[in-house]
Order: sequence, then C-alpha cells, then structure tokens
Amino acid sequence: MSTNRIRDGAAYLAALNDGRRVFIDGKLVDNVTTNPAFQNAVASFARLYDMQAQEANRELMTVPWGEGRRVNRSWLLPRCHADLVLRRQAIERWSELHLGFLGRSPDHLATTLGGMMMGLDVIKSASFRRAEALAAYFEHCAKNDLFVSYVIRNPQADRSKGASEQTRDVVLHVESEDADGVTVSGAKMLGTSSIMSDELFVGSIEPLKPGEDRYALSFAVPLAVPGLTLLSRRSYEAAANSTFDYPLSSHFDENDAVVHFDRVRVPWSRVFVCGDVALAHAQWHATPAHVYQNYQSQIRLMVKLRFLAGLALRIAETNGVAAVPQVKTMLGRLAAEATMVEGLVIGMEVAGAMRGDYFVPSAPHLYAALSLTQEMVPRFMLMVRELAGGGVIMLPSSAADLAKPEIRSLIEATQVSPSTDALGRISIMKLAWDALGSEFASRHMQYEMFYGGATYVNLGNMARTFDWGRATALVEHGLSFGRDDLKR
Repeated sequence: MSTNRIRDGAAYLAALNDGRRVFIDGKLVDNVTTNPAFQNAVASFARLYDMQAQEANRELMTVPWGEGRRVNRSWLLPRCHADLVLRRQAIERWSELHLGFLGRSPDHLATTLGGMMMGLDVIKSASFRRAEALAAYFEHCAKNDLFVSYVIRNPQADRSKGASEQTRDVVLHVESEDADGVTVSGAKMLGTSSIMSDELFVGSIEPLKPGEDRYALSFAVPLAVPGLTLLSRRSYEAAANSTFDYPLSSHFDENDAVVHFDRVRVPWSRVFVCGDVALAHAQWHATPAHVYQNYQSQIRLMVKLRFLAGLALRIAETNGVAAVPQVKTMLGRLAAEATMVEGLVIGMEVAGAMRGDYFVPSAPHLYAALSLTQEMVPRFMLMVRELAGGGVIMLPSSAADLAKPEIRSLIEATQVSPSTDALGRISIMKLAWDALGSEFASRHMQYEMFYGGATYVNLGNMARTFDWGRATALVEHGLSFGRDDLKR
C-alpha cells in the first residue's frame, strides 16, 4: 500500500453523489456536484483537496495517519507550540485559496472535533461510553479525511422562550431511544456548507434549562441518512450571471441550510451527548472546543482582512489616489487592523498552554480577538467601500457588454484609470462590489458579525477568562503608594 495516499478532489466529489435530500427553488436536487446552485462552490472545496494532494504541498498540508494514509494537518492534535504553528500555517494556506470566504471549510470542524478530543476527560467523567463514541468518531473522520459540517443552533422561533417553551416542537429533540440508538426529530440551523460536506455533526451550543433533557443532544450522521432534509437558502452562485461580474459569488457561496430531521435513527456509536443538559454545554466550554474552533476562524479572518486590505490599495491605485495623504491614512488604518488580527492569532499561540498532553491556544487572547473583530469587520469593510466610492456603481451591466464592439468602445472611452486599462478597472471594481456590496457580501458581513455568537456572549466569555486577579493586584499596588502618608 502506498504511504502517500491522500484524499484529493476527485475522491471528495465522488463521495457527495450519495442521494442526499436537498431542496432549493421548489425542486429536489439530483446531484449537488452538478447543480448550478452549488457546483462551483463544491469545485472550490475540491480544489482544497487537490492542493493538499500535490507533492509540493504534502509535508505542510498533511500528516501520516495510520497505515498508508496522510490526512489534512488540521486533524493533528498539537502537543507543543510548534505543532500549533504548523497547523496555523496549513490552515492559512488553504484560506488563501478561497481568500477567507469559505467559513466552514473542512479544517473548521476538524479543529472543533479536535478541541473536544483534547478535552475528552470532560465527556468521560459524565459518560465513558459517550466519550468512547466521540473518540471512535474522531478517528473515523480523521482516517478518512472527511469534510464534516455542523448545525448547533436552534431555529429562530420565539427567541424569548427556551427550546421546551415553543408553541411547536420545532427544536431538534429525542423522540425515543432503545438498545440500538436514538430517534430524533425537529430542526437545526445554520447548516453552513452542510449541502457539500460528507458528514453532519449535530449539537446544542445554546444554553438549555433544567428539564430540557430531550434537547440535550450531540451526534453525527451522514448527509444521506433517511429522514434528513436540507432546505437551502437562496443560492448566490446560481444568481451570478458570470464569473467576470461575480468572481466571488460564483465560486465561494458555501451556502447555508435549515436541516430538518424526521424520525432520524442514530446509532449509539454516533451519539456523544444524550439527555445531559450539563454535558451538552460542557462539551463546548469545559473542553477546548469553543476556543479551538474560533481560533481556526480567526486564522481564516486574518487572511480575509489581508485580501481586503490589498483590494483597498488596488482600488486607490485604480482611482489614482493612493498617494493622497488622507487615503494613505485610511490605508494605514486598514493595514494596522489587519496586522492586529494577525498579532492576536500569533498571541493566542505564544500565550497557549498545555492541557494534559495537548497544547491549546490562549482563551483570553481568542475571546479578545472575537470581541474586537466582531465590531471591527463592518467598519473595515465600510472604509474599503469609501475608497471605492461610485466606482463600484458606474460599471457595465455585465460581461455581455464587452462582447459587443460598439458598446466596448464606449466602455473603453469612459472607464479610465491612471494605473490600468478599462478592463483592469472594471475587473477591480467588480471584485470590490462582490466582496463589499453584493448579496453575497452582505451575507458575509452578517456571518462575520455573528458566527462566534452574539456580542454580549463574546464579551461575557472575555470577562470570564480575563485574569482579573492579576489586574486588580496592580490596582492594590497602585493604592499602596497613596497610603504612604498614613504610615507616618
């Protein structure tokens, strides 16, 4: 058996044609790899696997896993700072391929599940069998280098009420259990990338109340399991009339879906939490999972902000204003904020610590990054839009205009730039609009603001993990100077 066997794009694509049940625009999807709503995004994920399988990328992107296999480095559980840094470099390389726009790329859930594995003692203390099931599932996913996505939030019904208080039993819950497993029904959101993943991890990250045991669930299923239906949102990829007009929407619309379960059977070997409200919460916050998964997201965001900063410079050059002092100040601000995020990521690593056998990122540094970037990203994007001005509006209606010589001559006469030709100007501004102002861009703004939780949740986690003792000790030290006169 070859020691170089690595999952590539062809293997990933073949696995998706499994009969999964996906609805969009009133129709059942035959094959997500060829459907116009999903095919380019699926191809973008396939390119990630192709990239890791290339000989030049093999050492950085993959690690040995069992006999004859190499898998993506994101499955590695780091045992030292150097391991963590290498993981980040691999995640960074993948993120550069999609410019940071694929928020639920395969390395995200590999990181999430890895965080739970590093805190397996938490689950083991509540249920040895559930811990065994999680460990076996992690090994299964890692060995096969699977693309796992997740749904961990409840549908937005009456948000003033808990899962058990809704007028309809809409939230995913246990219907029954027997010696073989559990039967579940209800819904979860937001199934980002679920339509194009191998497996689905299902959990409950939102707090549950005592007595809401039937909603305290964590398990995993293949996407084609009977009774599971994916209800896709509108496809920005399908609406993109050309890659020239929508270079990002047409390639990186990872899609989101409501996932509905109708008496889905889950074997005990794939159930990690069942009926334990405390454990449903602890698997995220008492293990490194929540910190670790959002650490991966900050690496992706670091790359995305780097892209947006570069885009801002190209916009300024295209408009001939890059040397204007006020513009240089704005570019400096963008560069500073992009570098700040990079510094926070590095800080999470440097300030990391051992948890048992594993090296995990610093929780306070992670929550600082989440809290700050949640508010910073909208402002960051607004600054880039300000630099673009009306340039993202005064554009040809579509690539079809450029195909007509008469129209093209008028376009070339009116789309003028000191740094490029008409086509270059249009290309930059089309890219800018798709990154900043299109429906795809608006979804990404919303995503960056809320993927880590509501603002008050992140600030609460910041307050919970900050070293207040060290801070107040400094205050006591400061107070001591004011007591000098009282000692005389």
